[in-house]
Amino acid sequence: MSLGRAAVVPVLTVLFLIGPGGGPAGAAQVPAPEPVCSVTDKRITELSGLVSDGSRWYAINDGGTRVQIFVLGRDCAVQKVITGSTDPYDVEDLARAADGTFWLSDTGDNRKQRDTVALLAVTPQGKVTLYRLTYPDGQHDAEALLLDASGTPYLVTKNPLGEAGIYRPAKALSSPGPTPLERVGSLNVKSTDTPGGPVASFGSVLVTGGAVNADGTVVALRTYTDAYLFPAPDRDVAAALRREPVRVPLPDEKQGEAIAFEPDGTLLSASEGSGPVRAVRGAASLVRSAEPGDGGQAPAAGGEATGGSSGRDGVPPVPALLLAVVVAGGAVFAWSKLRKRLGR
Repeated sequence: MSLGRAAVVPVLTVLFLIGPGGGPAGAAQVPAPEPVCSVTDKRITELSGLVSDGSRWYAINDGGTRVQIFVLGRDCAVQKVITGSTDPYDVEDLARAADGTFWLSDTGDNRKQRDTVALLAVTPQGKVTLYRLTYPDGQHDAEALLLDASGTPYLVTKNPLGEAGIYRPAKALSSPGPTPLERVGSLNVKSTDTPGGPVASFGSVLVTGGAVNADGTVVALRTYTDAYLFPAPDRDVAAALRREPVRVPLPDEKQGEAIAFEPDGTLLSASEGSGPVRAVRGAASLVRSAEPGDGGQAPAAGGEATGGSSGRDGVPPVPALLLAVVVAGGAVFAWSKLRKRLGR
């Protein structure tokens, strides 16, 4: 694994200016997601991670007691299963390196009780290498994994009441580790009016998955309801997440967590439980890339660049009523997840 651009970058806070009233990062004029096929195999009930090699798709379940990567045809039928004997704690996302290695992020931690999280590198033959990781600032729940063009992994945390942190290894990974992570940025996502998600509009602020396109020039993060596409002309994930994203609505996914790019730039998404794999054709081409090294914001489609932050810490004042709604929603969401994953 190469750390690529592992030099320290300033920790930053980015504010997505997103909401029902539109704004600089409002939804682009993009094609609506089109159903491609539906995953009906009873072994895939909590589809949480998805990648494509152009001819097949690879999918994982949320959680699990052993490594399982389901190889899907373009009709969503399972062709085979890549398995490993490793017992993960709570797998959340999937990425695929240029050499064909699969990376599973065993980083779920709803109850904030794990001393370490982990990445699992899995060969197409099912050989598993474990890399334990430690956060520099306490426990976090993370459901999004980004793998840049050099092979450097980034984790983006899922935080119902505050910033989603961006972390990467502070040095080369060692097995079994642990390898320390460093915090290289953070995101604040405001709610949108896109329907879907498990807790009304509250689901639109929670980061549930991530992907990087084939040439590393577009970085995607998703919530339960929307995808955000960031330009990465220099293939630098940390720099990309400083820029203004294009928002792509993914409406009516009950618990949307999976996101992936096809090699041609098509964006794929899917939800836990029953439902189709859907495609947004030409999504990667919607990103209007900033010049490499400009350090600024790329304008979102249909809007003007304004800079991504406001105020001293990049976070505007939050009305008390909105905060109360967020807190209440967080309590409901956390309780539902605890009941769902009792004992894991």
